[in-house]
Amino acid sequence: MAFVAVVAVILYRMSMLAALSIHGDTVITSYAIIFTSTTAALINLVCIMIFNQVYARMAEYLTEMELQRTQTEFDDSLTLKIYLLQFINYYASIFYIAFVKGKMVGYPGNYNRFFGSRQEECSPGGCLLELSVQLAIIMVGKQAMNTVVEMILPKLWQWYKMLTVPQQQRDAHTSWPQWAKDFKLIDFDPRGLFPEYLEIVLQYGFVTIFVSSFPLAPLFAFVNNVLEVRLDAKKLLTNYRRPVPQRVKDIGVWFRILDSIGKFAVITNGFIIAFTSNFIPELVYIHVVSPDNTLNGFLNHSLSVFDVNDYPSQYKPPYDPAENVTVCRYPDYRNPPDSEREYKYAPIFWHILAARFAFVVVFENVVCVVILLVKWLIPDMPYRLKEQIRREAYMTNELIVEQELQMVREAATLHVSADNSPSGRQGKLRRQSSAPADAVRERQRPNGAGNRNSIKEDPDESNGPNMPVNV
Repeated sequence: MAFVAVVAVILYRMSMLAALSIHGDTVITSYAIIFTSTTAALINLVCIMIFNQVYARMAEYLTEMELQRTQTEFDDSLTLKIYLLQFINYYASIFYIAFVKGKMVGYPGNYNRFFGSRQEECSPGGCLLELSVQLAIIMVGKQAMNTVVEMILPKLWQWYKMLTVPQQQRDAHTSWPQWAKDFKLIDFDPRGLFPEYLEIVLQYGFVTIFVSSFPLAPLFAFVNNVLEVRLDAKKLLTNYRRPVPQRVKDIGVWFRILDSIGKFAVITNGFIIAFTSNFIPELVYIHVVSPDNTLNGFLNHSLSVFDVNDYPSQYKPPYDPAENVTVCRYPDYRNPPDSEREYKYAPIFWHILAARFAFVVVFENVVCVVILLVKWLIPDMPYRLKEQIRREAYMTNELIVEQELQMVREAATLHVSADNSPSGRQGKLRRQSSAPADAVRERQRPNGAGNRNSIKEDPDESNGPNMPVNV
């Protein structure tokens, strides 16, 4: 469904741009790209919020069919499914703009067409601006809508529960005792923190995966989190019953998800800087092409030449022959029409492509080295805390050993006291006349050490086969 929504938004953008270009005035046409990108992002946001509910039900149904053995396995499986579905739902359109849009459109006279129509192309300045608009609207809009839903939905549930109370008791609500008011609050779901975790992890993805295209994302995330802390505190204190605390070992599968996002963000940002922006082409132009190591003439260098006479007849655009239009320019690095390999990629294209891949490799290695350095400088657990934990573990073991020794001493004292008592001596004398008891004691004593009397059975004695005989 997310991909269907992306295709629908693409068709909307293409049709809206065509309509504004044909029927719009000069002002509307100049801002057609911004207007179309903004409205398309808003439509995509509405589709995302609707699909979220569908994906949540689908993930829960699939997890129920798996019949997990434990509650922990069930929660981890459900968490992973919901996050993957939400990942596709939120980030599909952003990845399309960053890495697919405008990358395989062809060139004038030989466009790559689908169903007879050209593909969607980026603006002359590239797709980075549209990517920033899309990311800002989806991220900020999601946070705003989630905040509104989290504040309004508990109020609606609380109002619904009050409707189930008889009218007379409802009128006397102000005089109810506090426990009665608390009883009518919303019961806190055992998985009530799951939406909070999901929201934070999705926000972390927006902040890290696409931060190079929208540098203001951390600022918006910080402002949202400051407000979210106070709103969640009020929501838990006034709208929900007191949650029952549960002791858990860690945050479960969320840690692996966060770690994977951090590693994936390094790769994504490297490719966005190298392939989506003009950073590498400008860098190559400054150090390889420009005679004065500046950007003067970069725009003319980034545009290729096309002969209008090479247009296919069915796709040839209308123009006035009196204007004597012979060539047109398009953003790409291809050979001119009068060369041997006309309209093929020029050598500078391969130079820039190699520089882009080299930048991705260098960028990833530098970031990985910085991450390892930070991990080494800032350990997960401070040395003082680690020593304190080891000391507490040592003291706990010492207490356990001391308690065991004390119990052994008390048991030995009780045993000696029982042996020295008259009843103990009588019992000992009686045990000497019992062959099974003596046999048990002999087996418990190692090698029969200290035993002067050995007991054996003589079946030929007149006393019977089971009577002990002292030798």
